[in-house]
Amino acid sequence: MQSAFYTASNSHQFPLPRKIHETQFTAQRPFPKKLKTCFKAPTFTNSLRTSIGYEPEESLGKEPGPAKPGRLPVVIRRSGIVSRYFWDGSSLQLVGVDGGAESFSFNFEDGFRKLYRICSLAVRDFFIPKQVSGNYMDYVKWKFLHRVFSSALQVLATQAMFRAIGIGYSRSLPAAAALNWLLKEGLGRLSRCIYTASLASAFDTNLKRVRFSTSVLFSLSLGVELLTPAFPQYFLVLASLANMAKQISLACYLATGSAVHRSFAIADNLGEVSAKAQIQTVCFDNLGLLLAALLNMLFKNSQRLQTALPFFVYPIFSVIDLFAIYQGLKHVHLQTLTKDRLEIILNTWIELGYVPAPAEVSKEEGIDFLRSKDKGLWPIRIGYLDPKNQIPELSMMTMCSTSGEDYYFISMEIFYTRIRSRRQGILICVREGASTTDIVMGLLQACYIRKSLLMNKYRWENLFDAGDELESALKEWSKLIEECKCRAQCNMCLLNKQMLTLGWATKNILLSSQEQIRYSFVDD
Repeated sequence: MQSAFYTASNSHQFPLPRKIHETQFTAQRPFPKKLKTCFKAPTFTNSLRTSIGYEPEESLGKEPGPAKPGRLPVVIRRSGIVSRYFWDGSSLQLVGVDGGAESFSFNFEDGFRKLYRICSLAVRDFFIPKQVSGNYMDYVKWKFLHRVFSSALQVLATQAMFRAIGIGYSRSLPAAAALNWLLKEGLGRLSRCIYTASLASAFDTNLKRVRFSTSVLFSLSLGVELLTPAFPQYFLVLASLANMAKQISLACYLATGSAVHRSFAIADNLGEVSAKAQIQTVCFDNLGLLLAALLNMLFKNSQRLQTALPFFVYPIFSVIDLFAIYQGLKHVHLQTLTKDRLEIILNTWIELGYVPAPAEVSKEEGIDFLRSKDKGLWPIRIGYLDPKNQIPELSMMTMCSTSGEDYYFISMEIFYTRIRSRRQGILICVREGASTTDIVMGLLQACYIRKSLLMNKYRWENLFDAGDELESALKEWSKLIEECKCRAQCNMCLLNKQMLTLGWATKNILLSSQEQIRYSFVDD
């Protein structure tokens, strides 16, 4: 806010007001040519005007006294209201300064703008946590679309199921319908437990893909529920299948919710972010209920149109729902490390010389819903040598050369893709007791090895079939491993510092169940 008076940087004089009331000058002598003003302790009113006194003519030759302090350089913001500290010479006052002195005058446009700003800030404080990352608002916008249309579809699907019970069991006892409903719920919860137990680690390592996959499953389950009135005799089968899919989706939503909320919390305020998320869900779902109620009211006079309504809105609402979920997940930037995220970080570090931020890694990682993303030549895998695959002799010799001081070893492997094409890859086998630093070191070393292999592609492509030259190939492979290990050790400290600076959680690496398999060293 700008006050009604202005303090010069090198003077204590103040400019005259534009209009001076005539009663202030009732002296008999003529109006002086120059008026020297002095600061007088301001009297605060709603308009924040200051009282400016004028010295008499006799005091023109005197030096002005020291000015008393007025505005203090501290502003307080509380619930959308901006206030500033003022000192009137004897007491400290906190005065509302939002909008300046003129904002207190009767101005409908300014008053409406101020009211709108206060209301918007109040709504924001109600829905949005105070300290979250910058991408949180984009996520909430897409969440709004997702929850509204998903909630409306759930209402329409539930109505269809009630209609199916009334059609298929019109002559049966009410207890029969209740029994079918209980069986449906029981089977759904059982499937939820089985699914959660089987995919526990996937919730961390493949969060976005699993969450979007189960969202598609949830949308399909609503479509199955909408079909129950058309096949009332198969109500229990259709309703049970639909509820199993819904329970699986609910299990994934609850399991991944804390990780999503943690990605937005920048001040360890996970509880606040989770609480605001519940408020958003309740309010958005209520809007979805209202939307479904309005649709029912529009077609309440026509039973035929009301029956066909779910089949008409289902494809539209489902597409909007899934599109909103997909776009919302793009704004979730996870700071936890997985094998895939760490590999993206290390490749960027090797090729471009810097550590990418979580937002950049999230964009490159994507959702990969259909798992169609090509991992390129010489993909890196963490796990163990599978005897079902073709194991080159070079890998056997690498395993034999492992010592008790090593916490991992790197070898080559041959695997086959879905289209049965032969591919070559790099395998990292991790020993029991290996730390997070050992895993990062091994993956960084493997990335350096892959870069060397790609630079000398024709030299290494026949290494698996070395034949009589296996011993020389092993020497070259061992030399390459040692060179890459030295490079990894030299850059490890700087890499870790940059990762911490950008907010990456480097204490742990989230690995899948296959990547968590360890080997033990036996010296016999």
